Amino acid sequence: MAYFRVLNTQLAKIQSLLDKNESWLILINADPDAMASALALQRLLSKKVKSVHIARINTITRPDNLAMIKKLHIHMRTWEENMRKKYQKFAIVDSQPHHSPFFKNIPFSIVIDHHPLPHKDNAPLLTPENVYDIRPDYGSTSTMLVEYLYNAQIRPGRYLATALQYGIRTDTGTFGRQTTEVDLRAYHYMVRYADQNLLTQILRSEYFLNWLPYFSHAFEKLRPCGLGHFTYLTDVESPDILVVIADFFLRVYGLKYIIVSGVYERTAICIFRGSKYNLGELAQKSFSDIGSAGGHSALARAEISLKMLKEKNPSLHIDYRRKKQKEETHKQIENILFTQLKLNGSAKQINKQAPENKNNCK
Repeated sequence: MAYFRVLNTQLAKIQSLLDKNESWLILINADPDAMASALALQRLLSKKVKSVHIARINTITRPDNLAMIKKLHIHMRTWEENMRKKYQKFAIVDSQPHHSPFFKNIPFSIVIDHHPLPHKDNAPLLTPENVYDIRPDYGSTSTMLVEYLYNAQIRPGRYLATALQYGIRTDTGTFGRQTTEVDLRAYHYMVRYADQNLLTQILRSEYFLNWLPYFSHAFEKLRPCGLGHFTYLTDVESPDILVVIADFFLRVYGLKYIIVSGVYERTAICIFRGSKYNLGELAQKSFSDIGSAGGHSALARAEISLKMLKEKNPSLHIDYRRKKQKEETHKQIENILFTQLKLNGSAKQINKQAPENKNNCK
């Protein structure tokens, strides 16, 4: 068995797309896996085209992501619509064209991702020479890019190798969710090139000091909900707070799944984490009719504007003018979210995750 997939066909297609007179832009929704994957693709293309740049569509606020950017010297641009005319070719990694309105109508020549395949109505229009490599069985897109570097016989520098290790760790939950043998191989292969001291520094940059009171609030409000547990944090200064608290609860023994919720910029957000039940399905059943909801079995997200929440629940009175009225508004929002999640989180309503194939490394 080959150590990694044989990618002669994909690399030949990529080679056919490259022109020394053309500039490329790799567009991402920046998180550790996306940034690492973009760096690897940039390395793969850089010697054979005029220039390759990376642009992000989102704002980065999580401390570990900021530490990764600083310590690994990652250079990214902020996507602006007028950038289209400056580049001749576009690529996207760790996302697909239908994942965001920012990606709409951009003629991507390379799409490499590990998220679930799109519905046929959202499938991108591709010509035969495009590279469209989607592998939802993989735990991270960084794993896929390690395969590309390996097949291209490119030795990664220590910053790139460290980024790829961190990308694999984050998207597999340190190999605790949706991990295949090939993810483990890719991580192990990068050990020889990465800087473990830099990796440790990034791993220890998970929280801001002013986030700690949110943890206390989350513990106080934690309660059973369906087969799992639920907590509500009222207003948060960043959705990332909900994510890091949900990830923290994954370490609690006996907790089947956790839903950490709160409000950010008049949008109710629910972050789902677990290892036993299909949480993407739970998110969709609960909120897809009034907001965006879905994700993987082990991690999912739902976002519902308070306006839509009120349309669905006319009794909801949204009033932020005074402290007492604001508290009452949050009590109502919490009750609506909790009731809906409990309704769809019973043993009859939510399915268990399908067993994963740990040896799947085609």
